[in-house]
Amino acid sequence: MIKTVIKKGAYFDSVSLMQVAKRLNAVPGVIDSAVVMATAENKGIIKASGLLTPEILKAGDSDLAIAVSARTPAAAAAAFAAADDLLNKKPAQAAGAADRKAAGLDEAVRMLDGANLAVISVAGRFAGALAGDCLEKGLNVMLFSDNVPVETEVELKKAAVKKGLLVMGPDCGTAIINGAPIAFANSVRRGNVGVVAAAGTGLQEVTTLISNEGAGISQAVGTGGRDVKAEVGGLTFIQALKLLAADPSTDVLLLVSKPPAAEVLRKIMAEVKRIKKPVVAVFIGGEIKEKIKEDFYPAKTLEEAAYKAACLGKGWKIGKAREIIYDLNLKAEELARKEAAKKKRSRCLRGLFTGGTYVGEAQVILPDLIGEVKSNAPLDKRLKLKNSMELSGHAVIDLGEDEFTVGRPHPMIDFSLRNKLIVSEAKKPEVSVLLLDLVLGYGANLKPLEEILPPITEAFLRNRELSIVASVTGTETDPQVRSRVVKALEAAGVLVMSSNAGACRLAGEIVRLGGKK
Repeated sequence: MIKTVIKKGAYFDSVSLMQVAKRLNAVPGVIDSAVVMATAENKGIIKASGLLTPEILKAGDSDLAIAVSARTPAAAAAAFAAADDLLNKKPAQAAGAADRKAAGLDEAVRMLDGANLAVISVAGRFAGALAGDCLEKGLNVMLFSDNVPVETEVELKKAAVKKGLLVMGPDCGTAIINGAPIAFANSVRRGNVGVVAAAGTGLQEVTTLISNEGAGISQAVGTGGRDVKAEVGGLTFIQALKLLAADPSTDVLLLVSKPPAAEVLRKIMAEVKRIKKPVVAVFIGGEIKEKIKEDFYPAKTLEEAAYKAACLGKGWKIGKAREIIYDLNLKAEELARKEAAKKKRSRCLRGLFTGGTYVGEAQVILPDLIGEVKSNAPLDKRLKLKNSMELSGHAVIDLGEDEFTVGRPHPMIDFSLRNKLIVSEAKKPEVSVLLLDLVLGYGANLKPLEEILPPITEAFLRNRELSIVASVTGTETDPQVRSRVVKALEAAGVLVMSSNAGACRLAGEIVRLGGKK
């Protein structure tokens, strides 16, 4: 049974709704739920999950829709009661702390004298005007909101460039500014490597790898993925490059993105030529063949880019990065031989990812080892999956795509859908290797092991020849503590690599070597 409650004119930001939906799915008797603002985009997403009702169809953009699929009326009622409690609950306040709730932007700016950054997470239809007000008050903007028209994005970013400010986003979920992780980000060392990224999980991967290698981050600026498309023209990307080039605490620049539009790439490279600091760049699925300048270092993977930037940041020769990766490759090959020897025959690989950038990187690495790989987010459009829930052959999927998020929390928070897929894919006789990512840090699931270990254990029971390979993105100072997570996964039988690229190589080698029998 599906029940719906509509709350007229009750706006909540997407981060709050993510947390509520996660809690509702844990209510006994609840099969699935959606807690979203009733925008046209969200209605389309909800429809795919089978939770769309006439009440939701009639609701407006500024209305909150709560849909619950439950086994009994009592379970549905309990879910709605839990939603009310969570939505009305006020955040905890430190003892003796003053009530600093502002009545509006003007009052907030007065209360926080000296503030220069606003994080905006409101409905897309309102986000543009609010961001414009912030720019007028001299504030840089991180625009977490999505569904902002591209015309509004361009207008905001042009205004920001004139004022010497940044607009990170729309749909920007990751940044590290002056050492502070914002939204989905990690606790990393401070240092002299500045990052500009049009890819959220890509930014998390490179900053954690740099930190774990002993180097550090000066600033990490997210731009939003649309920034490097032709319509926007790389306005924030180029503005961030200029700011980091002039930043005395930044000695090395690292650029991360999927391939920018051709004309945008030309603009970015023209700016790179003017920068009198070493620049490392990785454009996942793209290749820079042109000689840009003497201290420009292109990379094929996030791992290669991170280690090159870390070595430069520590004053080492760039060749040290190749040595690090060579040693990691030897480890992967040794593990792959041992794992492949246990299998009677090699079969298919399935990658179940929560980070979209990792899906792109997997498609860069795996084909050289195992041939064509299909995806719901393909680099090559001819390899697009017809149905993302019906995987065949070698396939990697991004569970953060709209078709899966259905008003539920991002898969870095809510593991429920991937957990089901881990078990269901393991049960298929053709599946030999499961490839996973696990992203730690602020905004991510705070207790990942409690959720992911049970399905992993079941997967191994269902498929005695199964290999599960994973990367863990995080640091020792993240709330989840990376080493604890790695140790527990390895104890459960998972082969854990230090990077997504390393995990992809290991998984591919297991399939390749097993196929030689």
